[in-house]
Amino acid sequence: MTARIAAFLFCLAIGGLPGWWFGGERVAVLGLLAGAIAWFSLESLRALKVRRWLRRGEFRSMPQVAGLWGEAADRFRRALTVREKKAADAEHRLEDFLDALRASPNGVVLLDRQARIEWLNETAASHLGLDPERDLQQYIVNLVRDPGFSVFFQARNANQDVVIAAPGSSTARPRKVSLRLHPYGEGRMLLLSRDVTAVEQADVMRRDFVANVSHEIRTPLTVLSGYVETLQSLDLPAEERRRYLQTMAQQAQRMETLVSDLLTLSRLEGSPLPGAGEWITVGQLLVQSQQEAEAIAAALGRTQELRFAPAPAVSISGAPAELASALSNLVGNAVRYTPSSGTIAVAATLLPGGRLEFTVHDTGPGIAAEHLPRLTERFYRVDRSRSRETGGTGLGLAIVKHVVQRHGGELKIDSMPGVGSTFTIVLPAARVRPDPVTSGGSAERTATESAAG
Repeated sequence: MTARIAAFLFCLAIGGLPGWWFGGERVAVLGLLAGAIAWFSLESLRALKVRRWLRRGEFRSMPQVAGLWGEAADRFRRALTVREKKAADAEHRLEDFLDALRASPNGVVLLDRQARIEWLNETAASHLGLDPERDLQQYIVNLVRDPGFSVFFQARNANQDVVIAAPGSSTARPRKVSLRLHPYGEGRMLLLSRDVTAVEQADVMRRDFVANVSHEIRTPLTVLSGYVETLQSLDLPAEERRRYLQTMAQQAQRMETLVSDLLTLSRLEGSPLPGAGEWITVGQLLVQSQQEAEAIAAALGRTQELRFAPAPAVSISGAPAELASALSNLVGNAVRYTPSSGTIAVAATLLPGGRLEFTVHDTGPGIAAEHLPRLTERFYRVDRSRSRETGGTGLGLAIVKHVVQRHGGELKIDSMPGVGSTFTIVLPAARVRPDPVTSGGSAERTATESAAG
């Protein structure tokens, strides 16, 4: 301000002093007026420069203006720069926040006071069948037409959620989405979505598992309870008493087998993966499964033809007990479901690339194609009555699947009604090595002698 006053006085002096010197007071007044006009014109030019600069909006390239107008323009430019930096920082933080929401595994929908969509991420669009661009400013209740969601949205309860069927859900491939509302701001709402298909399926499997276990245990317990009550209340002949006791022993054995299989499954699911430090020969596995197959056939009174091919001279790394259990389950199932006139063939083959393949083929009744995908489910049976007659628990193939997966292998099932079934286990080459016992006899004979000893 001082400089501006000094400039004004200087202009007056430039105009007034020469006029007073050459023409007296009258000319001095005209000189002062001319100096004031000159000063005002100069200030007006500066103001016009600043005005044009403001109109153009090119705030980063400030015009060269001296005086008060130059200072004002510079202060304005600096204030604008600070504000632009703050706006850029805020926009950057907003983009980071939106990027985090876009990457979220949960769906996020921002709703305004009228329940119109202001923003949503791709996850929410997938969960609810929406379009992130087309459906902006649309009412959420007009787009999500599930009756359960309508009731849930009207209640506006932030402490509860609702589970609805996701778009594309079907009976064969159900998809479930959980939704929850959270109020924020002034009347706005945050709608969160989460895919709970796996959780719902796990809950269904848990309920089915508990129901199946209860049913499987209750049946033999009912038989045992009835026979115990009969033996306690009636004086039965020795032969009939012996028959009752034999049936009770069979039912007790059935429960013991079921509990043993359940413990095996629990151990497989909760223990670390088998390492590569322990080895077992293929011959040992085949000899053990052959002995168990013969014992099961004798107990069931079957006379099938059991064919065990010579074992290749290789060993397998992993958990020997698990591998023996998997192979024995496959061979045991073949014995149980193959009639006495049938044939069961078991073989181990070294594949190109070093992989090892176990095959168990039977000439039993076979399995229809629609049952094959579910055979490894717990307690799944093609024929429930036949399974109980043969003593199966419905857990054998589930155990086989877990063992094979834990060893990095693959389980294949091929079956045709009236022809028979073939179950194949393929183990990776990393778990197979040549058997050091290669001279003076085959691995199979060595394993047989070891088992006999």
